[in-house]
Amino acid sequence: MLQLRPNCECCNRDLPPESPAAVICSFECTFCRDCADTRLHRRCPNCGGELVARPRRPAEKLERYPASSERVYKPAGCAA
Repeated sequence: MLQLRPNCECCNRDLPPESPAAVICSFECTFCRDCADTRLHRRCPNCGGELVARPRRPAEKLERYPASSERVYKPAGCAA
C-alpha cells in the first residue's frame, strides 16, 4: 500500500493525500509537480525513475488506511 508521504522532498511543500500536485516514482519518492517539472525534468533524483501522478486514496479509505506523517526532505539532492 502506498505511503502517501506528506511533502515534497525538494521544497518541503505540503502534499495532502488528496493533492493532485503530488508525483511519485516507483519507490514512492514524493515531489510536487512544480519541482518535478522545473527542477527534476520528470526524473527521480534518487533512483532515476519516471515521476508520475500519485494516486489519490478515497477519503473513506483514509480513515482505515491513513497517509504517512513521516516527512522526507532532501533539498541537496534536488539542485537544478
